[in-house]
Amino acid sequence: WFSYSFLLQSGKPPVKDMFTDLKDGRKLLDLLEGLTGKPLPKERGSTRVHALNNVNRVLQVLHQNNVELVNIGGTDIVDGNHKLTLGLLWSIILHWQVKDVMKNIMSDLQQTNSEKILLSWVRQSTRPYSQVNVLNFTTSWADGLAFNAVIHRHKPELFNWDKVIKMSPAERLEHAFSIAKNHLGIEKLLDPEDVAVQLPDKKSIIMYLTSLFEVLPKQVTMEDIREVETLPRRYKQECEDGEFNVQQAVALEEQQDSSGAETPSTVTEVDMDLDSYQVALEEVLTWLLSAEDAFREQEEISGDVEEVKEQFSTHEGFMMELTAHQSSVGNVLQAGNQLVAQGSLSPEEEFEIQEQMLLLNSRWEELRVESMDRQSRLHDVLMDLQKQQLQQLSDWLTVTEERIQKMESQLLAEDLDSLQKHLEEHKSLQSDLETEQVKVNSLTHMVVIVDESSGESATAILEEQLQRLGERWTAVCRWTEERRVKLQEIQLLWQELLEEQCLLKAWLTEKEEALSKVQTSNFKDQTDLSVNVRKLAILKEDMGMKRQTLDQLNELGQDVAQILGNGRASSKIDQDQEELTQRWDSLVQKLEDYSNQVTQAVGSVGMSQVSQKAAAETMPLKEQIVVKQPRQELPPPPPPKKRQIPGDSEAKKKFDAESAELLNWISKSKSVIQATDIKEYKKMRETSNMKEKLKVIEKERLEKSHKLDELKRSGRVLLDQMGKEGLSTVDIKTVMEKILSEWKDVVQHLEEVARKIKYQEDINAYFKEMSELEKTVVEKDGWLKSDASLASQPSAVLKDSCQQELTHLVSLSPRLEHLKVTCKALTSQPVPPHFIQESLNGFLDHFKLTRQKLEERHQQLKKELESQLSQDYVDSVQRLKAELGELECKQQSLAGGLSDPSKVEKALQQAKSVCETLEAQKPGIDKLAEETKALEKLVSLDTKKVYAQDFKYVQGQWDKLKLKNSKDVKLLEEIISKMRIFEVN
Repeated sequence: WFSYSFLLQSGKPPVKDMFTDLKDGRKLLDLLEGLTGKPLPKERGSTRVHALNNVNRVLQVLHQNNVELVNIGGTDIVDGNHKLTLGLLWSIILHWQVKDVMKNIMSDLQQTNSEKILLSWVRQSTRPYSQVNVLNFTTSWADGLAFNAVIHRHKPELFNWDKVIKMSPAERLEHAFSIAKNHLGIEKLLDPEDVAVQLPDKKSIIMYLTSLFEVLPKQVTMEDIREVETLPRRYKQECEDGEFNVQQAVALEEQQDSSGAETPSTVTEVDMDLDSYQVALEEVLTWLLSAEDAFREQEEISGDVEEVKEQFSTHEGFMMELTAHQSSVGNVLQAGNQLVAQGSLSPEEEFEIQEQMLLLNSRWEELRVESMDRQSRLHDVLMDLQKQQLQQLSDWLTVTEERIQKMESQLLAEDLDSLQKHLEEHKSLQSDLETEQVKVNSLTHMVVIVDESSGESATAILEEQLQRLGERWTAVCRWTEERRVKLQEIQLLWQELLEEQCLLKAWLTEKEEALSKVQTSNFKDQTDLSVNVRKLAILKEDMGMKRQTLDQLNELGQDVAQILGNGRASSKIDQDQEELTQRWDSLVQKLEDYSNQVTQAVGSVGMSQVSQKAAAETMPLKEQIVVKQPRQELPPPPPPKKRQIPGDSEAKKKFDAESAELLNWISKSKSVIQATDIKEYKKMRETSNMKEKLKVIEKERLEKSHKLDELKRSGRVLLDQMGKEGLSTVDIKTVMEKILSEWKDVVQHLEEVARKIKYQEDINAYFKEMSELEKTVVEKDGWLKSDASLASQPSAVLKDSCQQELTHLVSLSPRLEHLKVTCKALTSQPVPPHFIQESLNGFLDHFKLTRQKLEERHQQLKKELESQLSQDYVDSVQRLKAELGELECKQQSLAGGLSDPSKVEKALQQAKSVCETLEAQKPGIDKLAEETKALEKLVSLDTKKVYAQDFKYVQGQWDKLKLKNSKDVKLLEEIISKMRIFEVN
């Protein structure tokens, strides 16, 4: 099925090994592309990580399409778990091959059991064939007759049925599969040897039959479904359990064929006696009473669309239950009519049955009509709410599209600050999209009822409307994501451009200052000349190495200007680049001029060949002039003088290098800190990378602090030396002040960012704690929802369970107080995020509501428990009934054998004993009366009737015995008196 469904149709290689080929998830994504009609990206790597990502995307797509998966994870498929891989494929087949093919007829018949409909269709299709009696999806197909019968019923011109009967089971199966492939376009998804077995695979049979169902005429009625519901349960169960062999199945089918193709659908086709009727009536009335209670317990129709969907689903299940019991009600009514028609009942019994039938029919009709009315109202309300949802989404999209058009019409930022505003504005749009996403997700589960009046037009209109909204929503999301990527790319490139410009400006300033301090004339001696010549050579070398940086910076500026498309911003970038270029050209020109001047000085003073070679290195960058002088024309060396420390000595060079290195580190650190800085707090944010970056900078800061101290000391020494020589110290002081100021800024910024990260971590911990508490509260909500399904349990058990849930919830109070304290601490910070307090308020409201519901449910269960008959009360009533029964037996025994005076005397003594016993019971009767009155005030009306009925019986029995016993005593006394007079006479 996998290979033939879509892979071969799209030209892709088939699946050879089900468990190996599906491990990387690519084949599954290919299959889902064909099923959903949407392109699905795949990761092409061969590692386990790539495979897990592909499989997880498969599970995500299945979840989005409401495919039910139970305990199947990405690792199960990647690891090649046979059972779960097959389970995943069956879920896909069931959703797209079975339910998708049968969704229309399931909707028309208001049935949710696809197997029942498919079996009904097969039985209806094979009914004219006496040799075929399909009872299940396993053994009924092993002989191949059923497959051929289904095809022949709808396409009789394709083959001769009599020939098929004479074939072997394997030949029949091969014949049916070949006919289906050649004439119906259904691939051979099954092999005959896999079907002609003792117990064929049920899922494989269903999959293949669904393919037949898709291409053949579909005519299934409720009568066909009811017939399936009356199939022999025992046979079906044994077949599914695999306890029947093929011979037993054939024998059973022959037995059923001999007794008639149709199975009696109800017990009313045989004689019905009064006792059986009363039992059936009692069962139906018991169910009807529970159904009426369940219907009245349904809540009023809500105004929230999700709640109404849930109510609609619940009521749909209730309506299906009514449909399932409709035949039971009809059977009882039919049985009653049959009893009356037999004429074997007394007039009183006949009247009673007619009254019972009238009551049952009226209650059934009332419940059915009210249920249909509620279903209609639920549908109307739901459709109205869904239309409102669609209209609200359409209005929101219109506003958002206008907002996007306005954003598109605006020129991109002129500087980084305005770009940051654009980013903030875009984040606001993204936040609105995320908020609206919840409503859009709700629209993916819309409920539509297609009735005879609207037909399929209602669905078509709704689908068209949803498609238009989906296209608009997708366009908005795509534009938002593309713009976000573009803005972030511009921000990164622009920041890089400004940082590189800043570094190049600092470098140019440093070289300009160094060049301005080069001496080009009035050299004191040959050493002085050599030092300055060497400085020019170093500057020339540095300029050559830095030229590539300037070219790269120009290219980066052009890229940023091109992406921005803003004239002013582009002009500003070009202006900055032009300024840097001019400074560069000016520095190059100065270096050439200085080199020429040094060359001339060499020529005028006269130097050694080595000095001339050094001077040649300082020639202009465009052309070098080699100066040669005769050796004999060199002037005599100047007289020795005391050596002085020049301002650009080795100490000065070392100071310049270290200060430049420190300024460079400060600039880079600022960029890293700025990139790490938290612009906006979130409920949950990963901070480990930020902390790691700050940790690196902090470590570097500690190392650089020692260099800063050394630079301070060397700077002070250099200032003292230059001051003693009368040289200007302004440059040194300026550099020192700049370094100290920039250092202070870095330290402060570093501390500020560390504080923000700590604050974000506190927010993370706060929301983690709230999430754990919220999870517990949601569990309590789940218990409240599942409580309704536990109604069969004793009230005492439910009350104890409810008490445990409530106690557990109340035990969270200390953690709740801690959460409040944390919230107070977090919101006490300057300009705290608004979502901290809002989230707590929402959670507290949820907690309070859940606690209130649990308390109300606990009180309700407590009242129900109190309203039940107490064991002491029941014991008292039973004891009194037993005692009164014994007394009644004694009293009846007094009536016989009163001819003898001694017996009369004995009977009188017994009667008086009964009288004394009755008098002794009087306090117990009175106490029972008081208990009954007290309990009647606490219980429901039905329970109150039970209490009153029990007490009335006991009281009546006691009064009856008391009265009769008094008469007996009086009569016996009269008899004894007369007998004594008779004896005297």
